[in-house]
Amino acid sequence: MFLVRPTVMELWVMNADGTNQHQITHDGAVSLSPYFTPDGKKIIYSSNAGDPNRREFDLYLISKDGGEPERITTAPGFDGFPMFSPDGQYIVWSSSRADPVSHETNLFIAKWVE
Repeated sequence: MFLVRPTVMELWVMNADGTNQHQITHDGAVSLSPYFTPDGKKIIYSSNAGDPNRREFDLYLISKDGGEPERITTAPGFDGFPMFSPDGQYIVWSSSRADPVSHETNLFIAKWVE
């Protein structure tokens, strides 16, 4: 069995037919689990860009056209797999913040206020 640990995974978007492909993150980190905001204008995702050791993952928000990402979470451990409720009022994500050492993850839900 092989274990793969990617060191760089950038986010890209494109039209459904494959046209208009463009990269939206350029941070040289692992960025994963993107999810569009309900209005379709931004993308929330998990990345280890904020940690020089590339071990801590936090949630970031970025325009679908790219630009400077906004860091949303700052707790130690892993924050990932974010999703919005259909009405955009809540966000749910997986996190190991309760016990970062054990790597156990729990689901967190919060009211989304922009």
